[in-house]
Amino acid sequence: MAKFITIGERIHCISPSIREAMATRNPEPILKRAKEQLDAGATYLDVNIGPAEKDGDELMKWAVELLQGNFENVPLCLDTANKKAIEAGISVYNRSKGKPIVNSADAGDRIENIDLAAANDAIVIALCSAHGIAADNDERMMHCQNMLERGMELGMEAEDLWFDPLFLVVKGMQDKQMEVLEAIKMFSEMGLNSTGGLSNNSNGMPKNIRPIMDSAMVAMAMMQGLTSAIVNPCDLRLMETIKSCDVLKNNTLYADSYLEL
Repeated sequence: MAKFITIGERIHCISPSIREAMATRNPEPILKRAKEQLDAGATYLDVNIGPAEKDGDELMKWAVELLQGNFENVPLCLDTANKKAIEAGISVYNRSKGKPIVNSADAGDRIENIDLAAANDAIVIALCSAHGIAADNDERMMHCQNMLERGMELGMEAEDLWFDPLFLVVKGMQDKQMEVLEAIKMFSEMGLNSTGGLSNNSNGMPKNIRPIMDSAMVAMAMMQGLTSAIVNPCDLRLMETIKSCDVLKNNTLYADSYLEL
């Protein structure tokens, strides 16, 4: 079994300091966020530059070279709706620590991101939705099948499509949580990798509750076969839960120091 893969979510243009750093090409705030996440145990770093319609290709190249140059070719998840920016990032990407991840495709308007990933030997996060949230698991699995077939027809390995059931906010969609967990189990039974923005489920909750809810969700999802998640690695409770679940699932060998590894 492979160890659970965490994708650090904190280099995101929604953060005012990161947005300004990207606009002015100031490396310091970005390197600081990257170091914090890697020190906390992140496997991949997500680089979210937003729509970046004006200078996205140049910005993504700069960010990829900055992060990989400073952190020994850390593997990255390239996150933008700008396809040219993703291609530009891949063009300067060093694969020695892992393939780039394209974040993300779906079964609707963004299905061509599967083609982009296939053409560039990249991993792609495939959201099991088309136009809005899937109504149920029948719809989720239909989208999953369509995207899987498209990727494989283009020569991708099934393991390079990471399926996202879409984690749903508990406040307002509490009755949908078990359905999301069942979808993860279905992916796992098909031998597929899965991921998603885990903290979506605790959106709107008080700050002191969010780490508790996220930790409970990741433990339940890992039990169903979740192989990765987009997370805040600086959430100590969450990372301790993931590491503990990896031990219990026999993904990592137990040692008294396992939380420090």
